[in-house]
Amino acid sequence: MARLLTKSCFRRGDAACSPFCTLLRAYSTGSIDTEYLQNSSIPTMYFQEHLPRLPIPKLEDSIKRYLNAQTPLLDSEQFRKTEQLAKSFQNGIGKQLHEELLLHDKQNEHTSYVYDYWLDMYLCAREPIVLNFNPFMSFAPDPQPEYNNQLIRSTNMVVSAMRFLKTVQAGYLEPEILHINPDKRDTQGFKNFIRFVPSLLPGCPAHMANAYPMDMSPFVWLFNSTRLPKLNRDELVADENGKHLLVLRNGNFYVFDVIDKDGNIVKASEIHAHLQYILSDATPAPEFPLGYLTSEERNTWAVLRQKLLENGNEEALKKVDSAVFCLCLDDFPIKDDVHLSHNMLHGSGMNRWYDKSFSIIMTQDGTAAVNFEHSWGDGITVIRFQNEVFRDSTQRPAISPQTLPAKVDSSQAIQKLVFHLDDSLKSAISIAKKKFDATMSSFTIVPMEYRRGGKEFLQTQKISPDAVAQLSFQMAYFRQYGHTRTTYEACSTAAFKHGRTEVIRSASVYTKKCSEAFVRNLSKHSVAELRSMLQECSKYHKQLIQEASMGQGYDRHLYAMKCLRESNGLTLPEFYQDPAYAQINYNVITTTTLTSPAIHLLGFATPVADGFGISYSMHNDSMVFNIGAYTDRDVGQFVQCVHQSLEDIFKVLEEKTVKSCSKNSTRGN
Repeated sequence: MARLLTKSCFRRGDAACSPFCTLLRAYSTGSIDTEYLQNSSIPTMYFQEHLPRLPIPKLEDSIKRYLNAQTPLLDSEQFRKTEQLAKSFQNGIGKQLHEELLLHDKQNEHTSYVYDYWLDMYLCAREPIVLNFNPFMSFAPDPQPEYNNQLIRSTNMVVSAMRFLKTVQAGYLEPEILHINPDKRDTQGFKNFIRFVPSLLPGCPAHMANAYPMDMSPFVWLFNSTRLPKLNRDELVADENGKHLLVLRNGNFYVFDVIDKDGNIVKASEIHAHLQYILSDATPAPEFPLGYLTSEERNTWAVLRQKLLENGNEEALKKVDSAVFCLCLDDFPIKDDVHLSHNMLHGSGMNRWYDKSFSIIMTQDGTAAVNFEHSWGDGITVIRFQNEVFRDSTQRPAISPQTLPAKVDSSQAIQKLVFHLDDSLKSAISIAKKKFDATMSSFTIVPMEYRRGGKEFLQTQKISPDAVAQLSFQMAYFRQYGHTRTTYEACSTAAFKHGRTEVIRSASVYTKKCSEAFVRNLSKHSVAELRSMLQECSKYHKQLIQEASMGQGYDRHLYAMKCLRESNGLTLPEFYQDPAYAQINYNVITTTTLTSPAIHLLGFATPVADGFGISYSMHNDSMVFNIGAYTDRDVGQFVQCVHQSLEDIFKVLEEKTVKSCSKNSTRGN
């Protein structure tokens, strides 16, 4: 069972602690400016206990949504069979499973009905986590060019990360709140109002103000944690007592304390000196770099880790596992965004430890990114961390280019970890490296920026920017392959207690109709007809977003019932054995979106061999995509098809706009 809200750091910042006490503690330490990022008037976990629970949709609603998602993927005969199985399931064994799930949910009110099943999905997967699960998000450059230096930026980011850790532990981090009307509600007045609401009912007034507090529980796993390989199911572990940073450089492992014996952050000048020492260390790369083992198939890695323990490496591995996080220092600059994506997503394998909750990767030219293990949490937690660290490290950096490192004996403060390897372990590392190199050579990732327009223009056209991005993927695939395939868009359900994600099934009858019109019959349709199709796609997509974000998708509901049935050792109903059910869960187009001033680029790999993994950001006047695929797919052609699809869409919208402006001008004469 996963540890949920039991960490002592959150007991120090729970709802029972008044904002006054929080403020008093901060100032009584005399260190609020140097030790913390912020001092929220609302404690970090103020809303947590009273977050709404993730709802279980009505079975008939989930079946209806499931069939809607199947419609564009199946021919009439296939759909008839699938519909018959779905209706039989809904009126038969599905009713029983749904009732059992409701009972299971009632018996586990501390969490969500799907949390443990979803965690198991990650931890029971036996594929290597690199490419298959770990994503990356790269930081934007520091606005001051002279700070984009590996040593300076590493020092500043480590200090800011430690400030974030201490801010969370003390309960000073402002709770994440989704404001529907941020200009009106994301104000100090709202915060002053909500902090005086009785702690038994903090969520209700926020909801009335169209403000939705988000689940903060994943922050418990952000620091000092790692994923341990175990046979058949991995384990998440954390050690709150760890005060040291793990640094990897040239495949070598170093640790040094970043929190002192009194619980304060080690002086920035000392961290500066220690990192300078590591960067100047002339030790060559090890002949058998241990990091490759974390890229192995999980059962293989579990067996090898046990051998490492038996070979006398327990203390060294404990240091790795309990480190606050991992800092990877790479001895080369970034050439371009393609190089950036490959390096931050997987790198060479030598200078990484993929099992850590997250790693900050810093190259020679100060290009930085976070690569994170996915089982413990989702992008919404990591982006909060990156936003705060970017803001703090750029607006109040701990050191400057003129700062001199402290005169300390770093050779005594830093411990270089030594691992004892027998011949079987050396052989295993060599095998892991060969497999890693072969896999990475088969993977391609291509960034693309579309500059004709972005969300600002689309919003003036009353068209959902996300709907346009998703439609461009549908049209691109249809243009390249001539048919529609399963599409997965991740949607956060963090507005609910222990919510993770739901799926937006963006391939619909509307996107299929639109794709056919734009790709095959463009000349047969008027601008008005094409625009009407775009509006239909947008309207339906916004409906799907709303349903998913409110826990009213169908994927997690059907998945949880399936897991419940399997956990009881019973045969799955015919509904789950339908090839169409397997097909819709084989996500050929997997997508996620995130936009932040702190983020330059994000990316992940496709989970299936013949698919595309697409991350994208929507800016006011542009769209940025990062599209990955294996050699089974021509990713370059797909990127071109996405670009052409966007050109076609914008041409229609702009033509309508030009005509409208022309008419208005005529009326005015």
